[in-house]
Amino acid sequence: MNCQELAHQIQDLQPEASTQDVARLCLLLSNDSQQLEQLGDRPKLRAAWQEVGLKLQAATDQHAAMTQELEDLANSDPEKFSKDQIWVLIRAIKVQSQVLQMYVGQPMANL
Repeated sequence: MNCQELAHQIQDLQPEASTQDVARLCLLLSNDSQQLEQLGDRPKLRAAWQEVGLKLQAATDQHAAMTQELEDLANSDPEKFSKDQIWVLIRAIKVQSQVLQMYVGQPMANL
């Protein structure tokens, strides 16, 4: 299965999806699937779609939470950072890395 065939499958399942959403799903599904040919089977495509959607939602939720923590951290004095504030920075890097890994097709890091 190539990207165009996968895009058609996605558009059949979700006709109201924007071009950007279809392209994003093609990328995420192709990066997440070991065997793209299996996505030609509608039940397997739905299952893979749901799994990718859950991963993306979890990463998005973590990213939103980290954004708030980073905004709070940005308003504090860096010379007085505590150990907890340093851990906020480390977690933020990990969360950002997780989102990027989804898009470049590398295994997800455990947080």
